[in-house]
Amino acid sequence: QVQLVEAGGGLVQPGGSLRLSCAASGFPFGFRFTHFIMKWHRQAPGKERELVATISTSGTIEKYADSVKGRFTISRDNVKNTVYLQMNSLKPEDTAMYYCSAALSEKAYGYWGQGTQVTVSS
Repeated sequence: QVQLVEAGGGLVQPGGSLRLSCAASGFPFGFRFTHFIMKWHRQAPGKERELVATISTSGTIEKYADSVKGRFTISRDNVKNTVYLQMNSLKPEDTAMYYCSAALSEKAYGYWGQGTQVTVSS
């Protein structure tokens, strides 16, 4: 069972930055971190879950929601089995629980972490 543990959330003022991390472990036999497409999602209270960013298995392809494009950067370290989300120029509307997921294909639901809370407020 793949385990994903997010960290790095917290309270930050508007315009500030945070770096989230998601460490993966417990891969099924024959699979490695490099087999998994990694994603960051977020969900604010009363709102639908939003896919924030996606990174390919090799890390060469990145996709972003329009709401974060130019401010957030997803990256992965295939040696440390960790995916990151660098968040800059944070806005109050970025406040949400942030989750990472790992899947073997783009449309698969995959494995999910427990989430880390990000609050942007003055």
